[in-house]
Amino acid sequence: MFQASRIRLSTNFSAVQRRLISGYEHLSPRKQSFIATKGVYPDGFKATGIFCGVKKNKNKDLALVLSDLPCSAAAVFTTNAFKAAPVLVSKATLEENPSGIYGVITNSGCANAVTGAQGIINAKRMRSAVDALVNKPLSALTMSTGVIGQQLPIEKIEKGIADAAKVLSNTHEEGWALAAEAFMTTDTFPKLRSGQFSLKDGKSFKMAGIAKGAGMIHPNMATLLGFVVTDAHVTPALLQKALTYAVDRSFNAISIDGDMSTNDTISVLANGASDVKIEEENEDYIVFRDQLTSFAAELAQLVVRDGEGATKFVTIHVKGADSFENAKKAASHISTSMLVKTALFGQDANWGRICASLGHSGVKIDPSKVSVNFVPTDGTETLRLMVEGEPEVVNEARASEILKMEDLIIEVDLNDGQSDAKFWTCDLSYEYVSINADYRS
Repeated sequence: MFQASRIRLSTNFSAVQRRLISGYEHLSPRKQSFIATKGVYPDGFKATGIFCGVKKNKNKDLALVLSDLPCSAAAVFTTNAFKAAPVLVSKATLEENPSGIYGVITNSGCANAVTGAQGIINAKRMRSAVDALVNKPLSALTMSTGVIGQQLPIEKIEKGIADAAKVLSNTHEEGWALAAEAFMTTDTFPKLRSGQFSLKDGKSFKMAGIAKGAGMIHPNMATLLGFVVTDAHVTPALLQKALTYAVDRSFNAISIDGDMSTNDTISVLANGASDVKIEEENEDYIVFRDQLTSFAAELAQLVVRDGEGATKFVTIHVKGADSFENAKKAASHISTSMLVKTALFGQDANWGRICASLGHSGVKIDPSKVSVNFVPTDGTETLRLMVEGEPEVVNEARASEILKMEDLIIEVDLNDGQSDAKFWTCDLSYEYVSINADYRS
């Protein structure tokens, strides 16, 4: 079971909820509805977010999450050759200390990427500042996001870490919501989720997670920055296995612009403060893995919904494939087609672009078997575009109605097997070009 951590917009907001939405009134009601206004947070963890001097606009730029107990930890990192300093330092930290991590320290506004030897020194200084708080070595994973090629103002960050430690909280308003805001760069809203989950024997554990990302998003491990913490006890090896599985079906199944960051990191910390123990690959492990996957998928989908300039949230569902890998490969290729994405923005039912993209995806297909449909998310009838290689006479008025919706499912049936995969993407608009044309200014 899962207890949701956000609520839909209504006219009955409490004073606290209105305060948490404050600053985001310019967003559409739909986007505002994805901002968490309450939460159920894991035992033994505290969080906060502050401004320490990295960002010129004085928005929050430093997030600290700490556990009272040592944690098992796992992570996946970018495969970009230009791996940022915090990625390299965090990888080394996990290799040396996979069961003694106490927290995650994240700055926004400066990526500490392509910064040479000084960048490594600065990432280690961030880690050392957390070591001083918990009096343990190699205690933290480091994450940075923002402009590439600039050195961190490390003295400001070190002071910020000490200041943040004084105001850590396990509450939503004073802790987790502030941390989620500190992750943001071009994001238009904070991406925070939490919940309580149950095993089949009734024992329960909690999870909380934060993600950031709106541009430079395309998977090849995990994408963007994010982390999940849980009060379950999970061994490091099983935690890594569960995370890898979850990422392949969540953060590794989204695309906004086909570009992969130098800083991509997704991590999970498990501190064992609950009575749930996952120590072998049994039924409880499968339940935990699948719940982590669903939780990560919801966080990943928030990133797509906040895609730079995006006006649509699109699910590419490839089914009838001979393997999960081929279904995912086909879905990924369609999701990154600039022609498909611009047609979606223009509300043009040019479904031939979907077929063209599928045809050079590298997945072996039989065109005479392929079917393509638009599936509305309002429960109304599916619009068939092509059935087993034969084009349908498309009702253009109906197609236009579906394409005006913010959420859309494109279903592609290869009719060649039993496997399927979903990929989440968005359209490509004029605003995306505007945002990224002057990103550094």
